[in-house]
Amino acid sequence: MDTMQQEVLDIFRRTQALLEGHFVLRSGLHSGHFFQCAQVCQHMDAVERLAQLLVCKLASLKFQTVLAPAMGGLVIGQEVARQAKVRFIFAEKENNVLVLRRGFKIAPGERILVVEDVVTRGGRVVECLDIVRKLGGEVAGVAMLVDRSAGQTKFDIPVVSLLEMSFPTYPADAVPEALARIPATKPGS
Repeated sequence: MDTMQQEVLDIFRRTQALLEGHFVLRSGLHSGHFFQCAQVCQHMDAVERLAQLLVCKLASLKFQTVLAPAMGGLVIGQEVARQAKVRFIFAEKENNVLVLRRGFKIAPGERILVVEDVVTRGGRVVECLDIVRKLGGEVAGVAMLVDRSAGQTKFDIPVVSLLEMSFPTYPADAVPEALARIPATKPGS
């Protein structure tokens, strides 16, 4: 682990955002670890530093707007946009599907960076990519704080993450006995 990744992990630990227990992830999979980015987002100095590190890694990508899925990507997405001095918009659930609301628009050819907090399988990122493409925008890339798949989740565009970690995940019917003994919680993102 390089020094930047160690710094990111230290921020998550210091803010108690890396939880241990028995968790049901948004994907429905079970895990003994959970990144609760809302804990990091209480601390604006941590948010500012994480965004600063992310923006440095984005130097080669050109984008005009940051799009983040609500709720998880809101705070980090807005701070990345602020530091990059670009527009910020977000997608939110409507009838259980991510959509643009509140009058947000994407112009044809507009270069969009999708920013998310934690990605395990990438479902919400894919929904955001679909929104951008359907509206005629151009996806510049995806940026995330934590790639829980350790690089296994693939997208057809450039991807930047601050931390790649892979904790085991299990389908509900294949949870190991030791983990199954702990009551499962769904902490939200």
